[in-house]
Amino acid sequence: MLKQPRAVWAVAFACVIAFMGIGLVDPILKSIAEQLDATPSQVSLMFTSYMAIMGVAMLVTGVVSSRIGPKRTLLSGLVLIIVFAALAGSSDSVGAVVGFRAGWGLGNALFVATALATIVMSARGSTAQAIILFEAALGIGIASGPLIGGLLGEQSWRAPFFGVSVLMLVALVATAVFLPSTPPTGRRTSLADPFRALRHKPLLLLAITAIFYNIGFFTILAAGPFALPGAGIIEIGWIYFGWGVLVALVSVVVAPLVQRAIGTTQAILVTLALFTADLAVMAVWADHPTVVAVGIIASGAFIGNNNTLITEAVMGAAPVERPVASAAYSFVRFCGGAVGPYVALKLFGLPPHEHVHAPFVFGAASVLVGVVVLALGFRPVAAALAAHHAAQGHEREDEAEAVLVGDLD
Repeated sequence: MLKQPRAVWAVAFACVIAFMGIGLVDPILKSIAEQLDATPSQVSLMFTSYMAIMGVAMLVTGVVSSRIGPKRTLLSGLVLIIVFAALAGSSDSVGAVVGFRAGWGLGNALFVATALATIVMSARGSTAQAIILFEAALGIGIASGPLIGGLLGEQSWRAPFFGVSVLMLVALVATAVFLPSTPPTGRRTSLADPFRALRHKPLLLLAITAIFYNIGFFTILAAGPFALPGAGIIEIGWIYFGWGVLVALVSVVVAPLVQRAIGTTQAILVTLALFTADLAVMAVWADHPTVVAVGIIASGAFIGNNNTLITEAVMGAAPVERPVASAAYSFVRFCGGAVGPYVALKLFGLPPHEHVHAPFVFGAASVLVGVVVLALGFRPVAAALAAHHAAQGHEREDEAEAVLVGDLD
């Protein structure tokens, strides 16, 4: 799995930098709220605008990529992230930061959806191995984002935004140099293709499940820092660094083992149930910062496991092209999950009347709804994945037979 072309590593490196943006703002959320005179719910809109625009933009990623090619799409996304991250760091109001984060989300959508498809198409080995590489890049980016955000954030809340802009410039150069030209291939997709893909029940069920899972995920990111009243910027950075390390390790090492042991759909259900329990514990003991910190770090294991499993499940849940399946799934989960951070911190309230338990109750209840949705749709999802794995097995047998015939010749 590690013997990959330089192009794959270049795109993976760019993915690491792109995913830093998810956790980068966690350590500086309270600092931004204080210095820009914003409420927690206003600050949470940095997540909401980022995800909502990213979700809507996912509908056009396939359209753009099929017309200008994956490489140009990747580079366009990177340029947008560089520009809007720098503009966010230059802002003087929370509204401007929220707006520029939306532009950042547009760039991330163009880059991330195309990056996954590019890695899957360019990598040596199976689709599952390529997805593990992608999830490893995601995990490393998520892990390093809060730490870099904390270290730079101690200097100024603006520094993390400028830092991402500089790192993305490095990623832009690496992608431009090492990724070969990728002209458009195959048919041109349309805006209607992702909606057609959602007619397939297994894909729709996974996307709806992911809405509620994402609400829990972003409740951890948005509400966590505000439930740690005694923690400074660097302390929050280290807590979320531990969280991100677990995301990375579990997504790469543990998820494939769990999948082989009990099956993909069963593993997703168990993981979501454990994530619900973790959020419930945080809800009950939310006024104990140590419990909240441990709960945040522990949630990384459940998020890492679920990210790998559900991404691979989506790729086999419907008989459509992988970029189309990814666009349809991402559109539903990001747009639906975008409400999570805002609602969670709206429930949190304003000093001195904070309801510190409420965001985690909301997160736990949301993930529990996801468990129920997937449990009710267990049979069609499991059947679709079984058919996909059987088809992959036949493809591998055909490839092995072709190699054997070539050796005999």
